[in-house]
Formats: sequence, C-alpha cells, structure tokens
Amino acid sequence: MSQRTIAITGASGKTGFRIAEELMAYGDCPRLLLRSESVIPETLSNAEQVRISLQDPSALDAALKGVDALVIATGARPSIDLLGPMRVDAWGVRSQVESCLRVGVSRVILVSSLCAGRWRHPLNLFGLILVWKRIGEQALENSGLDWTVIRPGGLSEREQSLEEEGVYWTGPNQQEKDSIPRRLVARCCVEALNTPASIGKILEVTSSASRPLIALPEALLSIDS
Repeated sequence: MSQRTIAITGASGKTGFRIAEELMAYGDCPRLLLRSESVIPETLSNAEQVRISLQDPSALDAALKGVDALVIATGARPSIDLLGPMRVDAWGVRSQVESCLRVGVSRVILVSSLCAGRWRHPLNLFGLILVWKRIGEQALENSGLDWTVIRPGGLSEREQSLEEEGVYWTGPNQQEKDSIPRRLVARCCVEALNTPASIGKILEVTSSASRPLIALPEALLSIDS
C-alpha cells in the first residue's frame, strides 16, 4: 500500500495531535494544518506543517492540494465567546468542505460530538454548540464527498489500559452518555479512513473495558442490519 498524505485541521488540539500520531504509527504522512501560534508536541516535530488561517480560502486550498484525505478535528471550546461554535463548528466546517470540493479532495472524516443536533442539552449553554455541530455535519453530508462523521462521547485524556478497552460503535442518535479516551477516538478516525464501508455514515463511539474488542467492519455489519 502506498503511503498516503492525510491533512488534519485542529492538529494541535488534544484529539487532533493524537490523530496525527496514530496516522504516523499506521505509516501515513500527516499534513498538520495549524494556526501561526499553535504549538504541537515533540512527537510530531517531523510531520509536515502548514501554518494558515482556515478563514483564508486560497491558503486552505493550497494546503489541501495533493492530499488523499482530510480529517477535520477543529472544534470550538466551551468559552465566553458564544459565537465560537457557529464560526468553528458550522461555518468553519463548511469552508473546509468547500475547499475540498474546489481542490478535489474526496475523502473527509469529521470529528463531531454525541448528541449533535440536540437542542435540549446542557452543552448548548456554550453558544448552542451541539446545534452548530449538526449544521457542520449537514454541510459535509450534503457535499457529495466521501464522508464519515465520528461522534465521540465525553472525552478523556487517559492513555492507560486502552488495549483491552472495546469501542461501542453505533449509528446516529443511539447513544446519549458515556465517554471515550481521545486516543481511542483518534484510532477510530484512522479505522474509518481505512474502512470504505464507513463512507456516508454517522458513527457514534464510546468505550469501556467491559466491551468486547470489535473492528469497525464487523461493527458496521450489525449497524447496517
């Protein structure tokens, strides 16, 4: 298999840098799309870095030229800036989708959130974040691109004992709570990238040590049945 170049936006974020690390471990070349001030861990110092503003369409187009896929791991953090989710999770995703269409990047993975689209949810106190995430998802779904949306549950930084932790994969609007370490979310993104049957699917993911280890192709059989 030839080495792929996979662009990652939000690559300095807590999930984004782990996605880059997992892609490197798999043998791919991550292209980190970073803001000028973003800091990345030492583990990614050899990865290709492109410093751009995602609000600059021509710079974004240039950064995405020649990549085999894009993983969108940008996400607004809960803050007092209540317009952040609209800018990042809705219009920001849409601008990345439009750039993919312009430069011919067909495969896109979007990291979203459990309960995306839900109005009645405490997280919406932070600028209707789940509502805007769903609008971002829809921009991707309606694009005609080969998309997969990964909706993780509550995110943890834990890095221990992950090898025996099973991922619970479901279709959309099946899960409401439970959590998953960011490292496993990163692995879910790489697995989706390597599983053509995940194209056109919204996949919700949480994890637990009590769950069996199940690969995505196998999980999709039960999701689709």
